[in-house]
Amino acid sequence: MIPEKIREVGLVRRVREDEDEELQKPLEWGLIRRLFTYTAPIKGKVTTLVMLTLIRSAQLPALGWVMALIIKGPITGRDLAGIALGVAGFGVLALTTDGLFHFRQRYALEIGETVVNGLRADLFAKTIRQPMSFFHRVKIGRIIGRVTSDVEAVRVGIQDVLFVSVIQFGTMVFSALVMLWSDWVLFLVVLAMAPVLWLLNRHFRVKLSHHTRASQESFSRVTATLAESVSGIRVTQGFVRQETNAGLFRSLLADHAKYNIALARTSAILTPLLELNSQFFVATLLMFGGWRVFHGDMSMGGLITFFLLANQFFAPISIIGNQYNQALIAMAGAERVFRLIDAKPDWEDDPAATALPAPRGTGAKVVFRSVTFGYDPAKPVLHDVSFTAEPGQTVALVGHTGSGKSSIINLVSKFYLPTRGEVVVDGREIRTITSHSLHRQMGMVQQQNLLFSGTVLENIRLAKPEATESEVREAARRLDCLDLLEALPQGFATEVGERGAGLSLGQRQLVCFTRALIADPRIVILDEATSSIDALTEARLQKALVELLRGRTSFVVAHRLSTIRHADLVLVLDQGRIIERGTHPALLAQAGHYAALYRQFVQMDETA
Repeated sequence: MIPEKIREVGLVRRVREDEDEELQKPLEWGLIRRLFTYTAPIKGKVTTLVMLTLIRSAQLPALGWVMALIIKGPITGRDLAGIALGVAGFGVLALTTDGLFHFRQRYALEIGETVVNGLRADLFAKTIRQPMSFFHRVKIGRIIGRVTSDVEAVRVGIQDVLFVSVIQFGTMVFSALVMLWSDWVLFLVVLAMAPVLWLLNRHFRVKLSHHTRASQESFSRVTATLAESVSGIRVTQGFVRQETNAGLFRSLLADHAKYNIALARTSAILTPLLELNSQFFVATLLMFGGWRVFHGDMSMGGLITFFLLANQFFAPISIIGNQYNQALIAMAGAERVFRLIDAKPDWEDDPAATALPAPRGTGAKVVFRSVTFGYDPAKPVLHDVSFTAEPGQTVALVGHTGSGKSSIINLVSKFYLPTRGEVVVDGREIRTITSHSLHRQMGMVQQQNLLFSGTVLENIRLAKPEATESEVREAARRLDCLDLLEALPQGFATEVGERGAGLSLGQRQLVCFTRALIADPRIVILDEATSSIDALTEARLQKALVELLRGRTSFVVAHRLSTIRHADLVLVLDQGRIIERGTHPALLAQAGHYAALYRQFVQMDETA
């Protein structure tokens, strides 16, 4: 019962969050103008397509008009030569119309593809430049949904809906002009019935818009849950959560289906109503047209011409009605895509920030001055933290889970900025340093380091793309793990698989150590870096770690004694505060908090 309640509460919370998002920006034509800014590289084709669209808009009613001229001219007059000539002209017009349709469709596809590529490139570029706080708030599935389903909806809107709708509206306009020229009195009857269509569309537009947005957002929740379930498949299967998660996913699918059905029902009412009104208008025209012919105010040929054109006028109404639903989906997709593109980062590099010089062979001096920090500024996780890491020193961060160790590392890395106080690197406050230049001088090895799809060699080269294979091998040799990497099935050419799934945890860490060393960093961060390595491999790495850390300023988070004993400075943290500091021997002599933790470490190492 309790898991079910939790599931329901979570689902309601997600729905409410999505509803709040929907109200941020209404649908507007400005979105269309912005989408077409992505067509700048093929501006000539856009101009050509607009011309082809306008020509086709005139060609479709022209076919009806030529047909009417043939009927009331050569056919009525029994002129065989005129009939042949008229049919030939009609055939040429029909072939030209279909020929232009080919180019119109091809250019529309190219324009749609150009816009889609531009949107996806912008989405990716903007997303990867967001600070870490953004990824704590936004689910990965939500981002994937923007790049996939929402962008595809925009593609359909540009390739199909926009130009098809323009052609249909153009057909109506040209047909109206010819009807006005043919018989302005009867055209006024058609014009008088136009407000009925306008009111009908306006009534259903709000309903369609609401259901469309709800459908798109519910699909986003489905995508987010799917991505979360796949990425956490080990936890799902390890805790036998398959049925529970499947039940949650079915609930989200049912929620999505409910909105889709509501959307389909509304659309299924609108389209037949539009068609019914078209038939009603034809009946009205028959009545008024027949009355005018009966009284001699209009010829039978003129009535036939008017009805053929009226058919061209009313036929697009149902097509436009069908396209309207797709237009709403495309507009809603564009709205969400631009919302993500326009999302302002919580912070950005100061425009006046400059690069941090990178003197070779020296570590950086890092100073924390009364630093207070919270992922939520109202809830600090670090309180008035001050310390100095001299160039080349190793600083060990020790404390229970949640004490603030990772927060210090995040601030050193400039993944976050302090709420209060200063973080100073080589005498410069970290806000005055460009993030790019700082990260170029850092090497990081975490407990769960991510490897990308590709070979072991390619993953090591991420830190230094220009590195040769011999340089990579030399880095592995210095770390005393060359033989372990060469022992892989294809050596350095071994494919690691998605997220490094093809390698063991220990092998992944070896790759990450080598990647950090080849970057030749001035600041090294080891966050539980040896926790995934067995004791024998770690023993081999200890000498290599001395090589990696020599001359470099390093920050080490570890639970094993081997990585703490030789630290130049040990910071003991508790609830975001430094409660003890000093070297390993000095802290043991104090017989305080660190000494108690040390005893726990000894027990852990003895049982490891």
